[in-house]
Amino acid sequence: MTEIKFYHNAPDRIMAACSITAKAVRQGHKVVVYAPDTENARRYDSLLWSVPALSFVPHVPANSPLAARTPVLIASQLDNTAHADVLINLDGELPPTFLRWTMLVEIVSSQGEDRDPARHRWQFYKERGYAITAHDLAKAE
Repeated sequence: MTEIKFYHNAPDRIMAACSITAKAVRQGHKVVVYAPDTENARRYDSLLWSVPALSFVPHVPANSPLAARTPVLIASQLDNTAHADVLINLDGELPPTFLRWTMLVEIVSSQGEDRDPARHRWQFYKERGYAITAHDLAKAE
């Protein structure tokens, strides 16, 4: 069954996604970042070149010929991605086909427009019996 982790109170969702991605890659995971919004995908791609500081996390678009050999894929769609280990959701909706992944990561900012849809996703997962863990990023600082 898919493990679900919610990281909430993120001051910046994309920056938090970069940090979580880097940690996952250091732990040996392969990551797919679901970012159907072009601006979010572009910003994530740009930040991943420098976050965390003084490091680089190898990443390519999910449809790249190098996808199978690259630990991080940025996907606007989740059809036929090369990895099914960790999925980071940067969309405001339930990610389609999330059951394919071993772990689903939801990142929630402290903004109301982000929190309300996240509560609905949490409830959806909870009602279906998924193991959910919550991490308060405000306390981690």
